Amino acid sequence: MERLPQGVRRLAAEIKTPLPMSLLWDVLTDYENLSNFIPNLSSSELIQRVGHTVRLQQVGSQQLLGLRFSAQVQLELMEYCQDGLLRFAMVKGDFRRFEGSWQLRERPDGSSLLYELTVQGCLGMPIGLIEERLRSDLSSNLHAVVTEAKKRLS
Repeated sequence: MERLPQGVRRLAAEIKTPLPMSLLWDVLTDYENLSNFIPNLSSSELIQRVGHTVRLQQVGSQQLLGLRFSAQVQLELMEYCQDGLLRFAMVKGDFRRFEGSWQLRERPDGSSLLYELTVQGCLGMPIGLIEERLRSDLSSNLHAVVTEAKKRLS
């Protein structure tokens, strides 16, 4: 995790797996079902698709210090299937900034999945309080994608 000025946090996590890139891509782009396997993602709705540009409405929710914290974002995603790259950026939502990417890379023993996120909370959102949560969510999201891909393989 990198701490940037004005409460901006940049995070990155990577996981290696023997699974093929194509299977991981299918899981990542199963937009309507993401909330079925991504922890703390309450809903994911495909609003629009035009070519390789996708618009999603997502709601995340989790327990934090005994309080239920919920955030909504509308994301625009650009799919670069040939490059194994899925870029996303918030169009509107409960953050000042929420953008990043999922990057798949082929490896001799399978593939790797890199998740990068840059986030800036809205005014009044204590980013210091949620940064540990963000860090653990990044890792659990990667594991959730790989776990779902394994389920689809069998």
